[in-house]
Amino acid sequence: MDKFDVVAAIIIKDDKFFIAQRNRNKHMGLSWEFPGGKVEKGETFEIALKREIKEELNIDIDIKNKLGEENYHDEKINLKLHYFICSYIGGDIYLNEHEDSAWVEKSDFKNYNFAEGDSDIINLL
Repeated sequence: MDKFDVVAAIIIKDDKFFIAQRNRNKHMGLSWEFPGGKVEKGETFEIALKREIKEELNIDIDIKNKLGEENYHDEKINLKLHYFICSYIGGDIYLNEHEDSAWVEKSDFKNYNFAEGDSDIINLL
């Protein structure tokens, strides 16, 4: 199974973090995540992240810095997740891929069932 790169945006606005609930029909459906997606051939991580956030949420972000990375694999996927701290620039959020979304405080993370990988990176926030 080939390993591929996935980028994820940790979007912060007014000391709250944006999280989104995965589509029920996708792998790890209904778990919560920091949004993002697969890096396409020839893309930098930053270009891929801005594209994915625009496609999935219809918003613009400013990428501040890379927080960290996590390797994850199971019987269906093998990937390296790259997490970036981002700020929300603008646009009306429209969920093109996700079931639900929320702006939450760090202390509220424990109330959400995060996808593998994302649950590990929370410790760095």
